[in-house]
Amino acid sequence: MSSPAPSSRSLSVLDAVLITVGIIVGAGIFRTPSIVAANSGSVEGLILLWIAGGAVSLIGALCYAELASTYPERGGEYHFVSRAFGSAPGFLFAWARMTVIQTGSIAMLAFLVGDYAAAALGHIPLTPAHYAAVTVVLLTAVNIAGIRQGKWMQASLIALLALGLSSIILTGSLSGPSPAAAEPSSDTAVFGRAMIFVLLTFGGWNEAAYLSADVNGPRRNIVRVLIYSIAAVTALYLAVNLALLKGLGLQGMSSSDAVATDLMRLSFGEAGAALVSLLIVLACLSTMNATIITGARTTYALGRDFRLLGFLGRWREGRETPVNALLVQGGIALLLVAGGARARDGFETMVDYTAPVFWFFFALIGLSLFVLRRREPLARRPFQVPLYPLLPIAFIAVCVYMLFSSLAFTGAGALVGAAVLVAGIPVFIFLKRR
Repeated sequence: MSSPAPSSRSLSVLDAVLITVGIIVGAGIFRTPSIVAANSGSVEGLILLWIAGGAVSLIGALCYAELASTYPERGGEYHFVSRAFGSAPGFLFAWARMTVIQTGSIAMLAFLVGDYAAAALGHIPLTPAHYAAVTVVLLTAVNIAGIRQGKWMQASLIALLALGLSSIILTGSLSGPSPAAAEPSSDTAVFGRAMIFVLLTFGGWNEAAYLSADVNGPRRNIVRVLIYSIAAVTALYLAVNLALLKGLGLQGMSSSDAVATDLMRLSFGEAGAALVSLLIVLACLSTMNATIITGARTTYALGRDFRLLGFLGRWREGRETPVNALLVQGGIALLLVAGGARARDGFETMVDYTAPVFWFFFALIGLSLFVLRRREPLARRPFQVPLYPLLPIAFIAVCVYMLFSSLAFTGAGALVGAAVLVAGIPVFIFLKRR
């Protein structure tokens, strides 16, 4: 391995919380409430699903809190996997982040921005893929300028998004009585399907691990970042769903393809619907910006550990950011945008491309907690996950369930993602031999 990471810590707890919340609160909260409502069977079931999503995320966050506070590294999960299972699985994880998981997520969100931009600016002869590519370039450039610019961009986007979501919550809360609720359903399979979408909407809290070496103060601060982030998001999601229930009712939510848009259109007409479109774009930009910040850190860590990739492991002092890693990440995301442009739906293709690979490695990271506890019993652990080993086992079980579910619901894009992951094996062999 090459030289260690720089020791400067450029993020406060609030900065890290804003980045983490920005990743979690994406466009999903504007779409998934209707799917969850349709599969919940009752108002109580709907609320319990969102509470359960926050609880499952908190269990995972507690596992990550132990790993991140014990091994604070800019490589985050890559460092955990490498330390627990060796350089080969660690390399494949970083390879997957660089070519599938993070870059695929960036391209997926860029396509969402592109879809709305193309619809709003139909008089301009540009496709969603064009707008997606421009978005990737602009946000990558902001973060190349430095972490200060990246985190101020994040704070601004989160502030605007929070203001907009507050308007939805207030509108729903002041609406008249909701229509009658649907009859409760006892179909546990349907309930399980709803949980998949809840957990997808909560996804992204794990990215806090990549900020552990940059957060000011004691190591335990990363625990605060994770807990504060999930608590804030759970409260926000519950407030949004309660407002939607008040304004549309369970049946209205279940039958809607765009619940937030329908609620705002009822109250403010087409101006309200336009506001929701703007909020979706803001949510996508917020998640993209935060994903760019954390994603490049894995690529940076990979460059530190493999000499032939050393150019990726250069940290730009003053800017406090891995410029070369950001450039490579942005380039791969642009290639995925170009590939997605040839598909029928670029957004869905990117979801298929990333989901199975993501959940496979998520389960592996949960397993690393057991391996490192056994292998390094004397390591200083500022925080230990409570109720060990029950909570880590529960976390791994959820990850395995989500892996099989994602394989069941994804298309050909999942095979492409798996093929790209497997292609990392000969690359690793070549790098080790050299």
